[in-house]
Amino acid sequence: MSVVLLVIFATLLGALCYKWYHFNKLVEQLGWIRQPKGWPLIGHVLEFKDSTTMLNDLARLHKQLGTKLILVNFGLSTNIVCMDYDFTEFLLTTQDILNKGDDYKFLHQWIGTGLLTSDGPKWKKRRRLITPAFHFSILEEFIESFELNGKVLVQKLKNVTGKYIDIHRYITLYALDVICDAAMGVTKNAQNDEDSQYVRDVKFLLKILSERAISVLKGNDLLFPLFPDFYKVKRAVKHLHSVTYSVIDSRRDALNQVEKNKDIMKNGTGKKKMAFLDILLKSTVEGKPLSRDDIREEVDTFMFEGHDTTSSGMGFALYLLATHQDVQKQAVEEQKQIFENDIFRNITYNDLQKMKYLECIIKEALRLYPSVPLYARHTTVDVPYKGNVIPKGADIIVFAYGILRDPDYFPDPEKFDPSRFENSDGTKPYSYIPFSAGPRNCIGQKFAMLEMKSTLSKILRNFELYPTNPEHKLILASEAVLKSVNGIRIQIAERK
Repeated sequence: MSVVLLVIFATLLGALCYKWYHFNKLVEQLGWIRQPKGWPLIGHVLEFKDSTTMLNDLARLHKQLGTKLILVNFGLSTNIVCMDYDFTEFLLTTQDILNKGDDYKFLHQWIGTGLLTSDGPKWKKRRRLITPAFHFSILEEFIESFELNGKVLVQKLKNVTGKYIDIHRYITLYALDVICDAAMGVTKNAQNDEDSQYVRDVKFLLKILSERAISVLKGNDLLFPLFPDFYKVKRAVKHLHSVTYSVIDSRRDALNQVEKNKDIMKNGTGKKKMAFLDILLKSTVEGKPLSRDDIREEVDTFMFEGHDTTSSGMGFALYLLATHQDVQKQAVEEQKQIFENDIFRNITYNDLQKMKYLECIIKEALRLYPSVPLYARHTTVDVPYKGNVIPKGADIIVFAYGILRDPDYFPDPEKFDPSRFENSDGTKPYSYIPFSAGPRNCIGQKFAMLEMKSTLSKILRNFELYPTNPEHKLILASEAVLKSVNGIRIQIAERK
């Protein structure tokens, strides 16, 4: 036994020494970037309290150091944290830094290495494969899903008029119903069955994966099995995978039947309704169809990316509308002009294209509350930059939240002002990056914008939004997706 313990100890010590050596080498190579005073082994951990102070703490460090490019060390992990425009543009456009950061590894157990988390040749092939799925002609078909699930949302909200509610709870369930329909062509009925196993598993995984990304202990793959959540994650992933596989098999059978009978899978208009899954089932890479596992990765990736991010954006937008009555009034006037005497009719694609002011509202809401406040890249080769070198093995964090609130890019940045996007010709393209930018930008941003416009339009046409009294103050948490840990509380009343 003593020999075994000695071997384990020696192995751990060797791993620590190896990590220490490479950490110091990286820090030395990145000596051209300023960093705050830190402590041995723990680095700058004490500069941060928890996820609710992370964003303000990063902004404070940039201000203290007087630079928009800083080095922050979490234990033996060093990160370039960027608010600098030139560096951000370089990072997001170069072909030399396309790999995602290490934090994305926590998603692998659930979504595998699909479009979001894959790198290299696999990512390039998947990007080419999936891009046609977001053509406007296909996106137009999803409006039916927004409309049907939106009607359920309206009925749910009518039951709580006059009360203080956490609007994010309702929007999240609605978004889950939408993405299940759009991604897999199935109805999960999350809005009417909030306690279903599927809904519970999705909520749990989103929560625990965010925790792992910011926890030193839970984020360690060797230590995580010591936590009860390790086994809960395995059970949740197994269940979600089984659901996705089941839908894949049934949709494949249905598509095979379509080849025999072209009238199968027709909607009321005779037009074929396609889900994202159907497109994957019909796709090939180098002449070969995608495997069952390949398809599951991309469907689960679409589920992850298209659910939590859009619900975050819509929740914060509704909060801002409730707390800015003048903006809400102007948004409602636009809706009346578009829908004229039939304000409650079904929405169309052409209607959405006319909602210019509502789009400005959404853009401004995403500026103040970007769904993904931080995103990371990892270098696999030495990359020259302005006479310096970004060394191989460096982790880079784009501080999107900080960039979007920087007065150098957005005057009076704390003010909610949708009009700044009515004529945004002077806005630098790589300063407005709620969907990232460059070759690894969000492939589903047009889908997200259509969903958000459709949903906010329906809510505004049916309800008046008001702040709570006293006004609810958001407590933001920097997780995988931006959250308010105390909810997004507003009051609603039926619009007369």
